[in-house]
Amino acid sequence: MTIDYSNILKTIKPDGDEYRRVMELSDSLVECLNGLAEEQGIDAEAVLVGSVAKGTWLSGAADIDIFIHFPLTTSEDELKENGLRLGYGCIERFSGEAEERYASHPYVTGYIDGYEVDFVPCYRIDDASMLRSAVDRTILHTRYIQENLRDEQKDDVLLLKQFMKSTGTYGSEFRVGGFAGYLAELLVLCYGDFEGVLEGALQWRPGYIIDLEGHGTGKGFEDPLVVVDPVDRNRNVAAALTLQRMAEFVTASLNFLGNPGPEYFQPPRYSTDAAEITGTLRCRGSRVIVISTGVPDVPSDALYPQLRKTLDSVVKNLEAEGFSVLGADYWSDESRSAFMVLEMDVWELPSYRKRYGPPVWSRRHRERFLRKHERVWVEGSRLTIESPRRHRSAVSYLRDLLSKPDRLRMGKHVGAEIRRGFSVDLLDDVIGEAEKEFLEFMDAFLNPWKALER
Repeated sequence: MTIDYSNILKTIKPDGDEYRRVMELSDSLVECLNGLAEEQGIDAEAVLVGSVAKGTWLSGAADIDIFIHFPLTTSEDELKENGLRLGYGCIERFSGEAEERYASHPYVTGYIDGYEVDFVPCYRIDDASMLRSAVDRTILHTRYIQENLRDEQKDDVLLLKQFMKSTGTYGSEFRVGGFAGYLAELLVLCYGDFEGVLEGALQWRPGYIIDLEGHGTGKGFEDPLVVVDPVDRNRNVAAALTLQRMAEFVTASLNFLGNPGPEYFQPPRYSTDAAEITGTLRCRGSRVIVISTGVPDVPSDALYPQLRKTLDSVVKNLEAEGFSVLGADYWSDESRSAFMVLEMDVWELPSYRKRYGPPVWSRRHRERFLRKHERVWVEGSRLTIESPRRHRSAVSYLRDLLSKPDRLRMGKHVGAEIRRGFSVDLLDDVIGEAEKEFLEFMDAFLNPWKALER
C-alpha cells in the first residue's frame, strides 16, 4: 500500500500566510534587537535560530528562537545583564508579555502577537572548541542544517516530526525522553527521507552509532542511541532519548511500514469516557490507585524528575511490603494538581505474614527467639511465626507511608507539597470528577499500544 504524503503535508506544513507571518515577525524582532544594541552601545548581534530559521516547524507550532550573541571577551555577568535588557526592551517595543526563565543562564520569553519567542544570550563562537555555555552550539546547529538539508528534505523532516509526535516519541524534555527536533533533522540527513529513517530504525540496537561527519567518537558514549553531533564531536545529540522511547519508535516504524496510513500522523484517539476506562479495569481484574497532591512552583523540567523519583520510591516500598504493582506513571496539569497512578496486581494481603527466625541449631539466638514468641514452628531449619500485618490494603498502607514521608526518597519540592497535603484513593472513587486531560492520560496509561499502532 502506498500513501499520499502530499495530503498529509497540507495539514502539517505551514501555508503561505502562516510562513509569511512568522518570518516577517522574526525578521522584525531581529531588526529591533540589533537596533536596540546599536542605540545602547552593546556589542551584540541577534540571529534567528531553531526550526523557524531552518524551515522545519510544524504548522501551528512556531516557537520563535532568537539568540543574541556576544564576543567571547564579554564577561558572563555582562552577557546576562545586557542579554536580558535587550530581550525585555524588544518585548516592550512589541507590546508583548515577558517571562524570565533559566537554562544554562537566564533568558527571557516574550508572548508577542500570539507567538512564544525566546530571547537567549550566548557567546559568538565559530566551532565547538570555543564553547562557553551549552546554548552556544545552537547557532552552529542551525547553520549546519541550513547548509546540508535540501529543500525537498524539509518536507521529510515535517513528516518525521509529526509521526514522532503522534506516536508519543517526540520531545527531548524529561517527561517525554524522546527525539529532539535537531535529532529528527539529522536522521533525515543520514537516511535521506522519511521512510528511509523508519527503515533505518529497524536496524537499531542499544548502542547503535550514527556519525555523519566521521568524528569517530561514538564509542565513547553509553546511551541507547548515539548520534555524534556534527558540530561537536564530544556530544551525543540523542543523549536525552530513553531506551523506552527508542524501542517505541522502532515498533511504530515497523507497524507503519507494514500497513502505512494517514492515521499515523494524527494523535491517538484516547477515551474521555469514565465508564469505559473503569470497564477496562474490570475486564483486567486489576485496581488503580491514585495519589494526588498539589504542584510546586517550579519549572516543568524540575517537576517531572521529582515526580518520577517519588513514584519510584513509592513502588519500591509497596513491593517490599508484599503488594504487586503492574505499572505506574505520573501526570500533572502543571498548575494545580499532580497525580501518581499505580495499577495493582495485588492490592490486598492476608492479615498476617510469615516471619522467619534463626536456624534451630543456633543455640543463643533460638532461645531468645523462643522466649520472645509463642506458637513457633519450623520451616526447613528456620524457626517461624505468624506476624500480624498493620495494613492489609495498599490504599491504607500508602496513606500511612505518605503521612510519614521521611521513609520515602522524594524530590524536594514535591515532598514539600505532599507534606502540605495529599490524598490516596481508588480510581473508581475519584474518576467521576476527573477532567478530560486526566481521563485521556488514564486511557493512554491503560492502553499504551494505542500510540504505536492504528
